Amino acid sequence: MAAPAMAQETGGRDKAQDFNGAYVTIGGGATLQGSDRGETLVFDTDRDGAYGDTVTTAAGANAFSPGFCNGAATGTANIGCRNDKDGPGFFGRIGVDQRMGNFVLGALLEGGHSVARDSVSGFSTTPASYTMSREADYQGSLRLRAGYTPGGGALFYVTGGPAYARLDNKFATTNAANSFADNGKTNGWGYAAGGGAEIMVTNNIAVGLEYLYTDLKDDDYIVNVSPGTAPPTNPFLLDSGGTDIQRSGSHFRTHSVRGTLSFRF
Repeated sequence: MAAPAMAQETGGRDKAQDFNGAYVTIGGGATLQGSDRGETLVFDTDRDGAYGDTVTTAAGANAFSPGFCNGAATGTANIGCRNDKDGPGFFGRIGVDQRMGNFVLGALLEGGHSVARDSVSGFSTTPASYTMSREADYQGSLRLRAGYTPGGGALFYVTGGPAYARLDNKFATTNAANSFADNGKTNGWGYAAGGGAEIMVTNNIAVGLEYLYTDLKDDDYIVNVSPGTAPPTNPFLLDSGGTDIQRSGSHFRTHSVRGTLSFRF
């Protein structure tokens, strides 16, 4: 009869109550931007809303015959790009779990920021380079999670649900003849999914490690090309006096590995 009381006095806890109820979490780690192989810039030279037109010179040649590469351009005369940017990320979340024996079901709301950047570049015969980049100003997700705890103390789980990000788009070019305008920040919608593990280190505090894959769709960013100081024979102007540019890949995908620190109420 004295053993349970002694365990309580020396810091023991009822593991049957682990991973049950409301909690808050902070965390951070690395966010990786995978290479989107084969991505290009696409053009609407007659501005009819359909992309896939070829930008041609006055002589009928493909003005972008040098080609494209994934990443930010490193020069103009030769096709060369830096790798997409990886970097740190941080987040906070609130959630609630319901434990049923060894199984745990829950829901969470998460928001955060990372510096991962996704770019694509095109090269014209001028020569000139044209680069589109995007990264998330902030992002969030509303997810469910389901897990298993073998007797309490540790939880292994999977998670998934809808995700959103406010995307910061940028355009850069070495073309000084035409003028360029864009529509700036856009909204990306998609999903996030992954899994992880948590370990209770006290009655209320847990630490963990998590992987999360996020896929957001953004096809609203457009760069408008106008004459500037270029003559009417400029390749961007031949069809309709201007050209609209988008990137062929509408998905912004990231992989995140991060540590977590949770306080349970």
